[in-house]
Amino acid sequence: MDHLVRLTRRAAVTAVAATAATLVLPAQRAAARTENPLRRAHAHNDYLHTRPLHDALDHRFTSVEADVFLVDGRLLVAHEPSQLDPARTLESLYLDPLLARVRANAGSVYAGYDRPVQLLVDLKNEGVATYLELHARLRPYRAMLTAYEHGRVRRGAVTVVVSGDRAAREPMAAQRVRHAFYDGRLADLGGPADASFIPLISDNWGNHFTWRGDGPMPAAERDKLRTIVATAHARRQRVRFWATPDQPGEARGALWSELIAADADHLNTDDLAGLEAYLDAYDR
Repeated sequence: MDHLVRLTRRAAVTAVAATAATLVLPAQRAAARTENPLRRAHAHNDYLHTRPLHDALDHRFTSVEADVFLVDGRLLVAHEPSQLDPARTLESLYLDPLLARVRANAGSVYAGYDRPVQLLVDLKNEGVATYLELHARLRPYRAMLTAYEHGRVRRGAVTVVVSGDRAAREPMAAQRVRHAFYDGRLADLGGPADASFIPLISDNWGNHFTWRGDGPMPAAERDKLRTIVATAHARRQRVRFWATPDQPGEARGALWSELIAADADHLNTDDLAGLEAYLDAYDR
């Protein structure tokens, strides 16, 4: 019976989400954006959208991801070296507009929202040098940033988490003052580094699970997912999986439902409107 209830709810949520965007009036959507940021919504490859950061914030996302390359002492945002543009810096696309919002909203990215918004920075080249440049570039923004200072974490409106090139780990771990944190892997779960260094555990879904949303999730894999999340949460760490199905349809909705049921912290997508509509429908 529980299995039938879950399947019925998945089908209902998927159907409602498919039409939610057209059924909600523009004024209602604007009010929802102001009042209800989506705490699980993570914009993967955010910088590929027409309006990096702003599109995600318009859809109420609370986590965004940007790839950066170190080029001539500047941090340029791009997916591939062929896409590098000197005008598209981390500061201009992300840090400056985030700071403007924090100042306008009395210390929060979203007015009245008391959780940090996450900026995941994926280092694409020269891991150590790129991180050290990032550390220097973050200093002018430290008033809005969550920071690690001499053994304690001071929470801010924006939490920067460093992913990508793993060589950055050693210099980060050695710092007594940091304006960023480290994106761990499942291999770090239960390890010696705690949430003051690794607040986020991220990994490739396909490296750990065979289920892609078609049919019921195998019980053993559901138990494994819930154990991963519970273990991370016991250490105050959040969980994100990338490379999950991202094409609209029942499989994506079923997998998102299982992640929510397991209390995973971030749902990874390039489809901003699709995830916004899904989460609104799920909540209803």
